[in-house]
Amino acid sequence: MVRREPVNSSENRPTTPGSNFELNNPTVICLLYFASFLTGVTAIIGVVLAFVWRSEAKSDWELSHYQYLINTFWIGLVGGFLGVVLMIVLIGFPILLAVSIWVIVRTVMSLLKAQKREAMPNPGSWTI
Repeated sequence: MVRREPVNSSENRPTTPGSNFELNNPTVICLLYFASFLTGVTAIIGVVLAFVWRSEAKSDWELSHYQYLINTFWIGLVGGFLGVVLMIVLIGFPILLAVSIWVIVRTVMSLLKAQKREAMPNPGSWTI
């Protein structure tokens, strides 16, 4: 008699070969947000994907990430615009630094929760 081990739910998750890093949709958006610090345009692709994938969300945890990442994009865009405008009076430089740190922290938090398939605690929040 052959005894079968229970199937681990993590075996059914798509991962990159040789690692435990899962490339789910919210993770892809987070990576695009990170890449925007080098390229400047991938965040736009990320927010478009968030809007498209939000209507196709398979679970509540994904939906919370999409809302959180969409808010992160728009608030970051407005903060970045304000920082650029206020560079004339030199207050824009610390504003841009603060907005960049805020976006990075929110994106890292979303990335970590997406890897665990956990929902964001307060996706509509402006705070971290």
